[in-house]
Amino acid sequence: MNVGINQKKVHTFIKGITSSYSQVFFSDNKIFAVLLMIVSFIDLFAGICGLFSVLVTCFAAKWFGLNTEQIKKGIYGFNSLLVGLGLGIYFAPAWLLFLVLFVAAIFTLFISVAMEGVIGKYALPYLSIPFILSFWTVTLATREFTALGISERGIYSLNDLYILGGSTLVNLYEWGNQIVIPQSLKTYFISLGAIFFQFNVLSGIIIAFGLLYYSRIAFSLSLIGFYAAFYFYQLIGADITVFNYSYIGFNFILTSIAIGGFFIIPSKLSYLWTILLMPLVVILVISLNKVFMVFHLPIYSLPFNIIVLLFLYVLKFRVNNYEHLSEVIIQQNSPEKNLYSYQNYLTRFSQKAPVSLKLPFFGEWVVTQGHNGEFTHQGHWKHAWDFMINDEDAKIYTDSGDYVEDYYCYGKAVTAPADGIIEEIVDNVPDNIIGQVDVKNNWGNTIIIRHNDSLYSKLSHLVPGSIPVKKGDSVTSGQVIGKCGNSGRSPYPHLHFQLQATPFIGSSTINYPIGHYLVSKDSDTKLMSYNNPVKDEIVSNIVKTPLLQKAFNFIPGKSLKWKKSDSEVIYEWKINTNPYNQLYIECPTTGSQAFFEEDEDLLIFTHFSGDKTSVLYYFYLAAYKIQLGFYKDLHIQDQYPLNLVFSKKALFFQDFVAPFYKYLNTNFGIKYSEIDNELSPSKITLKSVSSKYYLKKILSKTHFEIKINSEGIESFKMTENNKENIFICEK
Repeated sequence: MNVGINQKKVHTFIKGITSSYSQVFFSDNKIFAVLLMIVSFIDLFAGICGLFSVLVTCFAAKWFGLNTEQIKKGIYGFNSLLVGLGLGIYFAPAWLLFLVLFVAAIFTLFISVAMEGVIGKYALPYLSIPFILSFWTVTLATREFTALGISERGIYSLNDLYILGGSTLVNLYEWGNQIVIPQSLKTYFISLGAIFFQFNVLSGIIIAFGLLYYSRIAFSLSLIGFYAAFYFYQLIGADITVFNYSYIGFNFILTSIAIGGFFIIPSKLSYLWTILLMPLVVILVISLNKVFMVFHLPIYSLPFNIIVLLFLYVLKFRVNNYEHLSEVIIQQNSPEKNLYSYQNYLTRFSQKAPVSLKLPFFGEWVVTQGHNGEFTHQGHWKHAWDFMINDEDAKIYTDSGDYVEDYYCYGKAVTAPADGIIEEIVDNVPDNIIGQVDVKNNWGNTIIIRHNDSLYSKLSHLVPGSIPVKKGDSVTSGQVIGKCGNSGRSPYPHLHFQLQATPFIGSSTINYPIGHYLVSKDSDTKLMSYNNPVKDEIVSNIVKTPLLQKAFNFIPGKSLKWKKSDSEVIYEWKINTNPYNQLYIECPTTGSQAFFEEDEDLLIFTHFSGDKTSVLYYFYLAAYKIQLGFYKDLHIQDQYPLNLVFSKKALFFQDFVAPFYKYLNTNFGIKYSEIDNELSPSKITLKSVSSKYYLKKILSKTHFEIKINSEGIESFKMTENNKENIFICEK
């Protein structure tokens, strides 16, 4: 057990070191981190200094007991890395320098933690401010350190390269500097290399390839931002050659990546703002250079920090959530992942309401009047519904229909649409004779329920004396609160249901959706989520099937064991919650996690991370959206995030245009196929399909079959390319 814990600590520490390199570009990609580490060692001593600084910072952060996840992500390490690289470039090798590096790394960590507290409370990143403050401080101080010598390694840089990679690396370095490409592109590569204190084309080319591998969006934004600034320099007649020997070029690259695709969801507008902000970054670069030249200090990444922080801070003051310029809420360290997750969220949950409402009755009712009704439900009261019950012949009453008792809905239970508190009650208005209305008591017997401070439900025309609750009582979703009647302005028995923002009888209605409900037509049943029932639809609440409830009752602490039918290897899953109270299934063997949420009568998977060949991944695809009530031949459709279904290779070109256009698509479909006994089932079969599309053409389909018995999930089968895999749940 201790061995496993120690291995995990070592893995976390190593991850923190490598992530410190990639975090400079807001990335956690391992391959990109290795490439950046290689670039940092083109100057061997500088590379050693950078690595030493990261090691000191990670050890110190661990020793101080700082957040392990922050250490693992390289959040504390990347600023120290830059300080170490900078000092290693400028000073000659000496043991005294490592003492300075040690002190500088600790100082940088202190500033990082301080910035995390000061800037972080506004939900803003501290970017590379710790690097700038620490490096300036140390640089100014070292001017008095006569024991430290200035580096002359730039003259003998080929010697360092020869030590690292022999003549091959030397030849590659010289090729990079002599390669025939447009001067602007050379300047772009040099600007990329300068981020790691390397003023050569080879470093920039390596970083560019790494950036392209890590993120197509980030790569394209780096070019857009750089060239927007480059041409603005030409337009205003400023000295462009300064790009080639100073650290200003990377300000444009990092600003464009940060604004265009990392802190903001990539979109047409984020790309536009990237271009619009570049002239401002240029002006800031030129003006700050004039100021700091007095102190003989380079400005490094100061303009990038100022513009990004100002822009993100301004967004905090928006009154409305601007959909087309959305901040990243859950950071996945990849513009593509952020974008695809956001697009998937909009498709699946954009209509999701804070309070999930049920229909206020049992069984199937027909919508006789919906929003913008034919008779009433107009003007300030247009967002309302009238419900009745009809029979197979679409009749709403039996016998002659001359008496209220003839109507199928009369006297039927009316239920609370959600948890709440009774705000108002009227229960003394008599029922009308059929065909007559009471215009004096327009709403008849009515209940108003407060669900939150801005959401109230009103149910009207109830039977007099049928309300079992009183004002101030707490009610739960589905609790009986009255009976459908014919009081008030009601010529025929029906239930009037509306949502409003104020607690008064007669308040204006608001457009607020019903959470999850079923629409029946002929023999077809369709699940609707956060929608408005429309006229003539036959609607009902979901009635949960205990067998499905038990099978998908994923509560924290529960475990599931799986194995392939042709293997003895057992995978044990555990249901957990993270610090943000998100539920997820974890497979420790593969390091995979499938996040889900329980939304009233549904279990919905929201995200997956880890091994895409794991049993958990296949289960994520198979059970992506499960409705917990069995309805024969019910079909449910949904969509997966592109990056969780398509390979990186398949998404390569899609990534470039993803902020503007999607030509690849996915689809999830599930059919409630078989049940052995609808009243007391012991076996249920669900069949689902995961599909990939190019435009509207199907590229591939993966079929799943989930079998459920009285003990829970029995097994699920995956069929892909005529090959079957069966996964059995061990009891």
